[in-house]
Amino acid sequence: MTLIKSISGIRGTIGGHAGEGLNPLDIVKFTSAYATLIRKTTTVKSNKIVVGRDARISGEMVKNVVCGTLMGMGFDVVNIGLASTPTTELAVTMEGACGGIILTASHNPRQWNALKLLNEHGEFLNAEEGNEVLRIAAAEEFEYADIDNLGSYREDNTYDDKHIDAVLALKLVDVEAIRNAKFKVAIDCVNSVGGVILPKLLERLGVEKVEGLYCEPTGDFQHNPEPLEKNLGDIMGLMAKGGYDVAFVVDPDVDRLAMICEDGKMYGEEYTLVTVADYVLKHTPGNTVSNLSSTRALRDVTRKYGCEYNASAVGEVNVVAKIRATNAVIGGEGNGGVIYPESHCGRDALVGIALFLSHLAHEGKTVSELRATYPPYFIAKNRIDLTPDTDVDAILAKVKEMYKDEEVNDIDGVKIDFPDKWVHLRKSNTEPIIRVYSEASTMEAADEIGQKIMDVVYSLAK
Repeated sequence: MTLIKSISGIRGTIGGHAGEGLNPLDIVKFTSAYATLIRKTTTVKSNKIVVGRDARISGEMVKNVVCGTLMGMGFDVVNIGLASTPTTELAVTMEGACGGIILTASHNPRQWNALKLLNEHGEFLNAEEGNEVLRIAAAEEFEYADIDNLGSYREDNTYDDKHIDAVLALKLVDVEAIRNAKFKVAIDCVNSVGGVILPKLLERLGVEKVEGLYCEPTGDFQHNPEPLEKNLGDIMGLMAKGGYDVAFVVDPDVDRLAMICEDGKMYGEEYTLVTVADYVLKHTPGNTVSNLSSTRALRDVTRKYGCEYNASAVGEVNVVAKIRATNAVIGGEGNGGVIYPESHCGRDALVGIALFLSHLAHEGKTVSELRATYPPYFIAKNRIDLTPDTDVDAILAKVKEMYKDEEVNDIDGVKIDFPDKWVHLRKSNTEPIIRVYSEASTMEAADEIGQKIMDVVYSLAK
């Protein structure tokens, strides 16, 4: 059994003893702590908290415990049912709520679930707020409402349609161009909420034909739910047979978007954001943001338009902070996460799909031809396992000093930018390892520079 408490939420495997997994007692404790924080910090007068969930088998149980606890804390619950993470984020602001809780463990397997915690803007709590939730939970500093001040409960199943309405209302979403292109699209929704909302979105965008794999929201995922090439053999095989223009693949909570070309080859999840940014910048030039571990291609495309690219620390909350600080027109993460502030400041696969199809319709290219227009980069991902007593910070400081003649960024670990490649070293917050991401124009070169820096770290750790 596993229970991971972090500033970005509480996640764990279902079952086990209290404190060992995500079980009812721990769900009550962390929901109560979150409600206590919201009570102290919100500027909204509504007293409402939105709850949405993905299709996980444990979702009904977790939802019941969370909603009951929030009512016990005196909050009025708006349960929007089976809903994507971006749908829930939008519902918070549309409801004028104090906050929201998304019940999803994102791309983790079926035995996992999690509480993802939102503020009144429908955005994830920052590090300070997340730490305060953990502190309140540990101290059990919460007080429940008396009989006259219990919260109310209502269900509202209209938010999928409201989310789609909001996507179609975006100025750069060209429904007429998409309809005229007569696209044929395949989707893999890994038996979660994408199977509910994506067919509706594609129909309203005017897509001519939609073929769905694993669209029944059973929560019994038919393959590993992380949208990586090694997990997507079925949809890639379908595309390789021909007859479809593009395939869209989402994770269980629909905030990550991967794509497959018309010939069955992966588009590359790093290039989801790059492609959407190209379309956005063509029509609305401005700054862009991604995290330090994302492809350099976004920087290249941004500079093509004479605009400025900025990198943030890893983590959606950090990307959003940098988007706001630089007034960026588009941002996101290299895992297929598109953040379009014109819509809202959260990763949203629906927005990504609508903007991508608009771009594809305007370009008049096949998906593989479109992909070939972007700078070719390859990212290698490795890890260095260390002993618990290794001083990781000291090692990273030495690496930074050794490469001081290169362009070095230390806002999140150490990133060394060479003229034609880069390496990013980040220490894990949960285990004694250093994650090593490296990028170059070939996979061999990416592996080579990554291995070279890893050898340096091993020598320093001795």
